[in-house]
Amino acid sequence: MPDIIQLLPDNIANQIAAGEVIQRPASAVKELLENAVDAEATEIKLIVNDAGKALIQVVDNGKGMSETDARMAFERHATSKIRNIDDLFRIRTMGFRGEALASIAAVAQVELKTKKAEDETGTYIEIENSLVKKQEPIACATGSSIAMKNLFFNVPARRNFLKSNAAEMRHIIDEFIRVALSFPDIFFSVISNGQEIFHLDRGTLKQRIVQILGDNLNPKLVSVQEKTDYMNIFGFVGKPDAAKKTRGDQYFFVNNRFIKSAYLNHAVMNAYQQMIAPDSFPLYVLFIDLDPSEVDINVHPTKQEIKFEDEKIIYAFVQAAVKHALAQFSITPTLDFDLDPSIQKLDAINKPFTSDKKEEASSSSLYKTFTQKNQAHFIERENKSGLQHWRSFYEGPTTGSPATGHGSLEQVAGEVPIATPNPRSGIELLEKDLVQIHSKYILAETNRGFILINQQSAHERILYERYLAAAHGKPIATQRSLFPATMQLSAQDAALLTDLMSELNGLGYMIEPFGMDSFVIQGTPADVQQGNEKYAIENMLEQFKHFSSDLKFSKREKLIRSLAWQHAIKPGTALGQREMKTLVEELFTCTQPNITAASKPTYIEFKKDYLESLFGR
Repeated sequence: MPDIIQLLPDNIANQIAAGEVIQRPASAVKELLENAVDAEATEIKLIVNDAGKALIQVVDNGKGMSETDARMAFERHATSKIRNIDDLFRIRTMGFRGEALASIAAVAQVELKTKKAEDETGTYIEIENSLVKKQEPIACATGSSIAMKNLFFNVPARRNFLKSNAAEMRHIIDEFIRVALSFPDIFFSVISNGQEIFHLDRGTLKQRIVQILGDNLNPKLVSVQEKTDYMNIFGFVGKPDAAKKTRGDQYFFVNNRFIKSAYLNHAVMNAYQQMIAPDSFPLYVLFIDLDPSEVDINVHPTKQEIKFEDEKIIYAFVQAAVKHALAQFSITPTLDFDLDPSIQKLDAINKPFTSDKKEEASSSSLYKTFTQKNQAHFIERENKSGLQHWRSFYEGPTTGSPATGHGSLEQVAGEVPIATPNPRSGIELLEKDLVQIHSKYILAETNRGFILINQQSAHERILYERYLAAAHGKPIATQRSLFPATMQLSAQDAALLTDLMSELNGLGYMIEPFGMDSFVIQGTPADVQQGNEKYAIENMLEQFKHFSSDLKFSKREKLIRSLAWQHAIKPGTALGQREMKTLVEELFTCTQPNITAASKPTYIEFKKDYLESLFGR
């Protein structure tokens, strides 16, 4: 029998390798930007068309390459960073394995222009499907310009798996931000379809963070700076009030390389314990600098997951550094010993304490309570007004008030059931006034006891089914704004909103792009409070990013759940009788009134026999 094992051709081997290294346009952006950084560039420009599907170009003013190096750079495992095995444990550069350019050339049409400062002419190379199509001298500026066109042109199955342009652009922005944060001393810019969306001048780390994440964070950043013989840590963390419901603005860098580490994230979360809500995530941009021999960065194709020699030391150091920074800047609650100026205006301060007033004060019951023995629980018998509210509690008020929702005993004596909106629930609501408790719950009497409704959960279920129906062709009424609101978003949120625009327009929103990450809100669903549009959309985006970590939901499902959560009535909202009745009636017309989309109960039922058993009846 003939031999059946054979070596793969280089172009096929490169395409297989590209499957690990170049998963989407953002992967190529990361590799090309890191190569530009390694070339010691001080200015790096990223140009993309059609979210990188048509063009990704990185232009830098770095060292450039000679003609031979330019040709060798596209060979597999060709690298200038490693000479022997020991070099693997002394890596300070971003790239080192020599896989990126070979992988890119295997799945795209690549053009390279490069020139060294001492050379008179540069080199131009065209490569397609790992084959060199053209190589010739060219006049160009010092540095390198590498353009990859038509990503996955020769692997159509891979191209079909790419997401929408807005979704792919979000991933590109994420990768760009990670590199730009690592090197604030380098100028970066991003041009998408001819429009500049980032222009990051050289500056300090804090300036770079504010440039990328927003000016509003400037007063909310706390500096972290700790040095030891083993490692250094520096960067910034956010004050507790900068925490969000999503973990988007969290960045760890080890030797200037962005990494993902749930272990180190846990260390930061522990440092914030009891300072932020359990479901909130603090902002941090932290850099760990340690000996390269103490860390292995060669454990994942994208180099975003690394292995520490001693993780426990790193964990303890990160947690201590963040705690120290928060304590040093007095972030923890403190007592305010400054005297309130209004106290100076009180009669007790301004007017003299005469002998008559002294005698009057010493004869008062309050004075006796504090000065005489056995008077710690002294209560004046003649004053019974303080007990009146207790009597009304168990006897019931004598008059009913629609504003409070309470009724007299005579009013609640008759039981007149109304038609059951949802027979499957088996609950018949009685035609009586509803009671709101703690501006959070609604008490409703039924034919077999009563139900306690969580107003937020109930409204979430109602809105969820309303938006679900709209997504399947039953449009929601749109209320056009008399004065359209304009909002400015970060680049990441702008890309996300652009991706969701068509879905939102079908759910009652009218949002239009306004250039440079700005949007105009022309209209909102009719039940959204006017003047609250910008806040509602910003919070909806935060909630959508929170849901994005759950892969089992479609984009539409995440959006519908986010809108339902954002627009639902929040705890603390006082409701009148009409509002409560409308809410309860709409709840029981839902297909599944008892739970929210997240399977949380909307109400709890208390039956008569259970209530009687509580009192031993």
